[in-house]
Amino acid sequence: MSEAPPSEPVEDDFEPDLRASPSYIDSPELRQEAYKAFVWVSVVGLAALAVYISQALLIIFGGLVFAAMIDGGARLIGKVAPLPRMVRVLLVMLGVVVFLVWLTLFAGDQIASQAAALPAIVQSQVETVFTWAATNGLAIEAANMQTIMGQLMSGVGTVTRALTGIAGGLTSMVLIVILGAYIALDPNIYERGVEWMAPRSERKELHVTLARMAATLRRLMAGRLVGMVIEGVLTYILLTGGAELIGIGTVPMAALLAILTGLLAFVPNIGAIISGILMVTVGFSGGTDMGLYTLFVYFFVQNLDGYVIIPLIAKTTVDLAPAVVLAAQLIMGLLFGILGLFLADPLIAMIKVALERRSERNQTLQNNARERRRRRRKKAMDRRNGA
Repeated sequence: MSEAPPSEPVEDDFEPDLRASPSYIDSPELRQEAYKAFVWVSVVGLAALAVYISQALLIIFGGLVFAAMIDGGARLIGKVAPLPRMVRVLLVMLGVVVFLVWLTLFAGDQIASQAAALPAIVQSQVETVFTWAATNGLAIEAANMQTIMGQLMSGVGTVTRALTGIAGGLTSMVLIVILGAYIALDPNIYERGVEWMAPRSERKELHVTLARMAATLRRLMAGRLVGMVIEGVLTYILLTGGAELIGIGTVPMAALLAILTGLLAFVPNIGAIISGILMVTVGFSGGTDMGLYTLFVYFFVQNLDGYVIIPLIAKTTVDLAPAVVLAAQLIMGLLFGILGLFLADPLIAMIKVALERRSERNQTLQNNARERRRRRRKKAMDRRNGA
């Protein structure tokens, strides 16, 4: 009998031999080292990519912060009126638009003119201070005075540009607002997307961490907004009505100083110092009495904020060490300018929440492992006693 021809190989039964590949490494030690090298190269590459797109990442985080503000406002409305979430979010966004339109139409020209005149007033007051110091025997060279004034005016220009022009950062602000609006309208989509990228076993833990971070960010932003409104309104009342009441007249640029004080209240530590310097400098341009009064207003508002407002807010928000916040502000301000300065505080708060959650999880795992060891020892003792 003739032998049957060999059957053709079935494609589904074909199993390729990976060792025949030219890229296969025979040595297990070399394979392990190649894997380690690949991991290190990937980590370095991701770090370089993060640095390269750091500005975009900061804008995305700014969108998250803005979304937390909108979401907090929507939740606050929900406690008063049981409206659908979409309606509440749109009401908050409409309120923001109405405020910006009012600020542009009714106060835009006045604030813009005051912002344009502010650097000249500050420079004039600095020259007066240096002249007084030189008259009283303090040796100050003219070149040093020009350098110091140039640095000061650069800082003042940064603040006023942030309020009036923001030519370079206008696009970033628009992107932050758009991102925040999209995220606030339906945050669950993005939350599920982030959780989907994590391993299945870690998704539940990630969900808890994200929920805590979102709640902390909402409370932190709510506290910041309350402090900003109180400081800005109180400063404007004291610089106008309070000054008129004691007979020294309205402080020049009261509206601009009040808005700057309110905006800079978003940045702890540094913001209070900058707003205080500007307020006192403008105050002394109107005379000694007005200067002393603005000094009183500054200390009154900051003490009220430090001893009343902030402690009340800190009870429901994350408690951050002042030195850590200041260091983060200096680093973020140096790397990313005024946008990094404004977002340093929320970023540190989120990092702290993530680290605390990680610590809690590690502690739970350690306690569980300790409990398992205790049960094994107890079972072993029971077996020995039974024997």
